[in-house]
Amino acid sequence: MHIYIHIPFCAKKCPYCAFGSSDKEFNLVDEYFNALSFEIKNRPLSKISTIFVGGGTPSVIKSSYYAKIFKLFEKFLDDDSEITFEANPNSANLKWLKDLKDIGVNRISFGTQSFNEKKLIFLGRNHTKFDTIKAVENAKLAGFKNINVDLIYATKFDSKKLLEDEILNLKQLELSHISAYSLILEKNTKFEDKKSYQKDSVNLAKFLFKKLEEIGFNQYEISNFAKVNPSGVCKHNLAYWQGKNYIGFGAYSVGFKDNKRFYALKDTKSYIKNPNFRDVESLNNNDLKLERLFLGFRSIVGVNENLLNKTELKKAQILVDENKLFLKNGVFYNKNYLLADEIALFINDSFTLN
Repeated sequence: MHIYIHIPFCAKKCPYCAFGSSDKEFNLVDEYFNALSFEIKNRPLSKISTIFVGGGTPSVIKSSYYAKIFKLFEKFLDDDSEITFEANPNSANLKWLKDLKDIGVNRISFGTQSFNEKKLIFLGRNHTKFDTIKAVENAKLAGFKNINVDLIYATKFDSKKLLEDEILNLKQLELSHISAYSLILEKNTKFEDKKSYQKDSVNLAKFLFKKLEEIGFNQYEISNFAKVNPSGVCKHNLAYWQGKNYIGFGAYSVGFKDNKRFYALKDTKSYIKNPNFRDVESLNNNDLKLERLFLGFRSIVGVNENLLNKTELKKAQILVDENKLFLKNGVFYNKNYLLADEIALFINDSFTLN
């Protein structure tokens, strides 16, 4: 069983962020966690493989709230369970990190986004480069070995020189995992339609990916890079890309089972009033197939040849002949994740990009 828990509170809403969160609803924290507890108690649980607590900013909430929640999961967890918390560098202090380690959390993900002060200000981040360095140091002192740092690239500030500096800072932190996300000008954010804010360069992306691999991080999905020994791959994210079932708890959360997707209420106050409500979307076989294509070609999961019809198999073989895909043990793998969308579109022309 895989579980996602959404924490919709943050100290400051970033101008690029489209995730469900608010920096003005801290008066609802008690009620929210009561609703979350109620929801968890009313869902059938079994052995838990992964838990991912995201947001928002989970680190702005006192650890005591999470201790109560994790009591409800206790008997379904074991030593192999991966438990990840997202955190901001300036709010995840040593005590908070130690408290989380004590309740079983074994993976921490810091929303750093950059080490460049001008870029941090541009992205609306309320921390500094040195906050990140201290946060990672504290995570290690608390006993965390599996530590991720998020990076944002493709901003107007980015150049090879700036990205080299980002890489140098990442290398010095001695992490197990790095996530690198291209800046997207999301709807209903302050960055919407601000095209001058973005530098969407394929060459810069390739440069960044190459530099990350040079410092020992293998790309296993278009935005994710992990150390190999020991493996830093995020099992929770891998479960999404493999199409496995997962439960979403909390406002704005999404769950998936078989051919159905379940959406919680997208408003914290509404969720508190009705935590068990879910809007259900039924996916047909073609919907599921397109998702497998999209997710498979952008990750190490790949696409099983049995998923493709005769016409699609011919197209996939053309890409093998052109050295864009390779076939191993009945699975097609993509050699360049930046081409994932184009490859999916070529193989199945009913695939559409949003």
